[in-house]
Amino acid sequence: MNYIKRLLILSITIMVFSCVNNDDYNIPIPADYIENIVIPENQLTTFKAVYERYEQAVNKGNPIAIIDEDLYIEGYVISNDQAGNFFEELIIQNKTDASNPDNDPRLGLKLEINVGSLSDTYEFGRKVYVKLKGLTIGDSNGVLAIGKGEDSKIEQIQDFEYRNIVLRTSEVATITPKISSLIHLTEADENTYIQLDNMQINRFDLALTFAGESIDAFDGLRILENCDLGASILLQTSTFSDFKSLPLPQNKGSIRGVLSRDFKDDFNVFVLNSSLDITFNSEERCDPIELGCGLAASFGTMNLFYEDFESQKNNKLITGNGWTNYIEAGSEGWEAYSSTSTNASLGRSARFKPASSGDDSNIGWLITPAINLDTQEGETLRFKTSNSLADSSYLEVLYSLDWDGTEANITSATWGVLSAAYIVKDTDSFVPWFNSGNVDLSCVTGTMHIAFKYTGNGHETFDGVYELDAVSIDYLP
Repeated sequence: MNYIKRLLILSITIMVFSCVNNDDYNIPIPADYIENIVIPENQLTTFKAVYERYEQAVNKGNPIAIIDEDLYIEGYVISNDQAGNFFEELIIQNKTDASNPDNDPRLGLKLEINVGSLSDTYEFGRKVYVKLKGLTIGDSNGVLAIGKGEDSKIEQIQDFEYRNIVLRTSEVATITPKISSLIHLTEADENTYIQLDNMQINRFDLALTFAGESIDAFDGLRILENCDLGASILLQTSTFSDFKSLPLPQNKGSIRGVLSRDFKDDFNVFVLNSSLDITFNSEERCDPIELGCGLAASFGTMNLFYEDFESQKNNKLITGNGWTNYIEAGSEGWEAYSSTSTNASLGRSARFKPASSGDDSNIGWLITPAINLDTQEGETLRFKTSNSLADSSYLEVLYSLDWDGTEANITSATWGVLSAAYIVKDTDSFVPWFNSGNVDLSCVTGTMHIAFKYTGNGHETFDGVYELDAVSIDYLP
């Protein structure tokens, strides 16, 4: 029996030592393991070089670029999956302090990793080196990503290998976000840490949670708007986040997060690491004046104003019929447009298209002639809108009761919002046309001008196209 016991102990010992790390097997690395690594300078490359390598591949007709050299990049983690709003991904950027001009431009990358709870090892601010040999650079839901695979779709780095690819250093840096206005964000800001000031949740979303409504299938999308310019972006929150059921903040202030794209790459989104990234401590919201008439049950049979743009000339500025076509910023205005493509116009339509203009800002107004609301009853407004991937640009329908009709006084006049009117949204399909609804104007008196105001710029992430048609102002006899 003693011989058998000794033999059993010897066998177990041999088995244990045979499982120790060798050249063919990896020992699990504990979460607090620090990789004290020095990368030879000739093996360090830059985020810019990674971007350029991908662009060169695309220009040659390849959807991905595969790296076969012994190269590394140095970056800092700006995502945190503890709250569940990031999943199986690390977002890293190349610089720590965006307030220092020498650190701008920053660039960011997404690392696709088939592992949860990555922040246990790679917390926010952790400096890492990424071993690029054998990895693939490609597009993942509209942002530049690094993963595995040889096909057009990026595949995830797997559990057994990721610690030997994403090398954790001992440094945890303080990350200073780039403080930016929405309209100045570009594609280069994707996958980077951003602070937006003077922001608030749109008034129509205030009664909602972050992502706990029945309409939220995978992500909750809520409108974040800027109080200085009125520009907006969608706040994207995962339905798996631990703050999905919290009520949205009611005040205004600052918010920090990562600029990204939605799952289908249709529009910009802003993604939080946690709800603590919101500092809305000012009770003075910037909600606009609203016309409170709502929607009318029926529209009038008599017409005060109608425009279908059929008499306009394609690709020329809208003129005549009392319109004021005012270019507040940039070089683009409302033009006539006709198309029979997938996103067909309604015969001929009015279109605002800043794409490729190169303008830092595009603001264009198309304003109706004066409508006297005192000479008839039951006035209503109807129109149709469509877009071609709004790309975070936006269209407003405004009204004024004090504008004197001169271009010089447009921006100094008092403009309110016709909030009952439905305008095509960034999340709507770009194919159909959407009816505004029968907007009631009859609860006010005086002389009214109605304006269709576009805000965007020439950058790819803010240069969406809006179309307008069938504008009709009617009344009851």
